[in-house]
Amino acid sequence: MTVKAKPDLKTVAEQARARGAYTHVVDTAEHPDRGSTLNAIAAALSFPDHFGRNLDTLYDGLTDLSWLPPGEHVLIWRASEVLKRSDLKSYLAVHSVLSDAQRALAPREGRRDGRQLTVVLAD
Repeated sequence: MTVKAKPDLKTVAEQARARGAYTHVVDTAEHPDRGSTLNAIAAALSFPDHFGRNLDTLYDGLTDLSWLPPGEHVLIWRASEVLKRSDLKSYLAVHSVLSDAQRALAPREGRRDGRQLTVVLAD
């Protein structure tokens, strides 16, 4: 496995916008725990007020996104290493949910809602 350097936030956002995607930045530099990370993700994607702030409802929200316009939505997670250093188990759990949701919303034939989720970890 090759470890790549994380791309910088500005470059990722510019590349996403250039292809017509909507960008949503989660900056967890000040969020060293699972709860505040979930809140930051929910805020970045304008989750509805009924978001339950747990991993199950995070996945449900990420795979719905019906309140957002159709198209690609790029969730840029800046400073993910803060959670990784402070609480590895929570980091792995959140990372897993983000990966699963990204796979669930990957473009494929037969999808009708026109929404796609791309998750990028950035410095």
